[in-house]
Amino acid sequence: MRIEYHNLYTHFILITQNRLPLIAEKNRGRIEKYITGIVKNNNSKLYSIYGNPEHLHFLASRSPKISEETLLTIVADSSSKFINDNKLCLGLFEWQQTASAFSVSKTDVDKVCKYILNQPEHHKKETFSEEYDRFIKHYQKTLKWDIR
Repeated sequence: MRIEYHNLYTHFILITQNRLPLIAEKNRGRIEKYITGIVKNNNSKLYSIYGNPEHLHFLASRSPKISEETLLTIVADSSSKFINDNKLCLGLFEWQQTASAFSVSKTDVDKVCKYILNQPEHHKKETFSEEYDRFIKHYQKTLKWDIR
């Protein structure tokens, strides 16, 4: 069946291998632009993106023809190749083999975009490890099923 309308917003987080600070500020914009193109070329729309030294956030609305896992695999594989081919980090660049995808309601898109774009200020108050642990705890609470 063809889906005519959809709102499939997802906040993705990719983490560098071993959480090493491999994304240099001088290359951040180039990497973000490349990932924006990957998302667009997969019939999805990127709303915001920010590459920190050891992790990257982006919010996208994806086509219903592609799963979160498929889109993220394409982004990770393509961007790793781009970073390595263009020598945008010292040594071999790799993303971790696991990542995160959090659904976002349409009413929260602006809030999540602001959160992603405000990463430099945010990480002056909270480390990535603290941020990630907070995300996981929050979403684990919302995933508990009451099966009475």
